[in-house]
Amino acid sequence: MKRVILLSLFFVIYTLSSFADDNDELLKTLNPGPKPKYTITVSQLDKEIGKITLELFPEVAPKHCRNFDSLVAIKFYDGTKFHRIIPSFVIQGGGYNSKIDSNKKKWGVSHPSQTRLPAEFSKLLHIKGYVSMPRKGNDLNSGTSQMFICLGEASDLDGQYTVFGRVTQGIETVEAIEKVPVVEGDYPLNDITMTVVKNN
Repeated sequence: MKRVILLSLFFVIYTLSSFADDNDELLKTLNPGPKPKYTITVSQLDKEIGKITLELFPEVAPKHCRNFDSLVAIKFYDGTKFHRIIPSFVIQGGGYNSKIDSNKKKWGVSHPSQTRLPAEFSKLLHIKGYVSMPRKGNDLNSGTSQMFICLGEASDLDGQYTVFGRVTQGIETVEAIEKVPVVEGDYPLNDITMTVVKNN
């Protein structure tokens, strides 16, 4: 029995490692040079949970990366929330409504004033630590400011959502968010707030 469990665990680790290698190799062929990085500081109940460093892929999703960079520049993300937590799947946040409306049911809905982004699909896989753009229903071109960070392998999202970055530091902060208590609708019991700055 122990041998079966160990073999299964080895298979999962090997598979995830293989997926990560696939993404790394693809990124190297596109642009092996340095990429823009940003730091997300995450707080709950006025206490810092930790920091997350994101690396973006302008050569893969230029419009998404430009949009993210412009929003960081105007401090748009400061005060927005991580409003959706699904263990082993994703944490999601960055919605405009999460800082202007107390109704949590609206936090995952984009505000009409926001710029809508066309899909920029690539061969990058949705695996742990990779950052992608949510959309509205089946409208492929409806991304705005929100993002989700994968908590594991999510192959059903590949080619359906735009991957535009990954976590390079602070995966332990992502895992801490994954573990917070949630209420119906996958909302955190206590709000999780972010601020985002561009690294020099």
